[in-house]
Amino acid sequence: MTRHPTDHPQFYLTAPAPCPYLEGKQERKVFTHLVGQGAPALNEVLTQGGFRRSQNIAYRPACERCQACVSVRVRVDDFKWTKSFRRVWKSGADIVGARLPASPSAEQYDLFRDYLEARHENGGMTEMSVLDYAMMVEDTHVETLVVEYRRRGPDSYITGAGEGPLLAVALSDQLTDGLSMVYSFYDPDYTKTALGTYMILDHIERARRMRLPYVYLGYWVAGSAKNGLQGPLQAPGAPWSERLDGRRRGRLHQVTLVRALPQDRCLRILSKTDVNISCVNRPVFVL
Repeated sequence: MTRHPTDHPQFYLTAPAPCPYLEGKQERKVFTHLVGQGAPALNEVLTQGGFRRSQNIAYRPACERCQACVSVRVRVDDFKWTKSFRRVWKSGADIVGARLPASPSAEQYDLFRDYLEARHENGGMTEMSVLDYAMMVEDTHVETLVVEYRRRGPDSYITGAGEGPLLAVALSDQLTDGLSMVYSFYDPDYTKTALGTYMILDHIERARRMRLPYVYLGYWVAGSAKNGLQGPLQAPGAPWSERLDGRRRGRLHQVTLVRALPQDRCLRILSKTDVNISCVNRPVFVL
């Protein structure tokens, strides 16, 4: 795992770059490293404030003129099984998800490549090597798990695992208040079940069995076709969903931001989160 010795987390801003979700838009992100013994606690409070994790980085959009990205979580007890969700769940009755340690495999990487080439051909992740994939899974200082989905076999009721080819994979974090889906991918040629939606439904049921109140799903991007089949589950207007954009009051965590912007704009960015981040005058660090 990557190690960055630090006692006080510092936040940074990326340089503007083309938005991968909305054509003609520029994106910026505010981010920090999740390292050391304090990483799990920091990841918890940042996730609750709308941040997402990628390897040992926690980030959230910090775009000045756009607020299309909304971080959403599902309230497990409020979730309602619509007809379409029941249909997806029933169609996946022969699928078993096995919880495993956060460890990569060649089979996972092959499926990952197939998924990217079919669904995100022009995305930046298509250039990821097998080493990059291994880092995505293993480079974590928080409690991370992998769920592998396969067809149910004759021994699945005993082993808890499926058999045959790998159908889908979910990389998720276990928090004290829920499960956070970091990244998921699936066989693009498997048509019997909407696997993307199925994995979210499976995580909701897992959280319910574990008595965890939330499932964190990532960003809903208004106006983007890339929300995919999971859209009805992630949409912030759903009665079981909750947007994490600073509109709620939660536990505060004092951290420091190395600013790359004027103070007034820095404060506008940070007003979108309920995490208490300070803007300070320090040398600019922009990626």
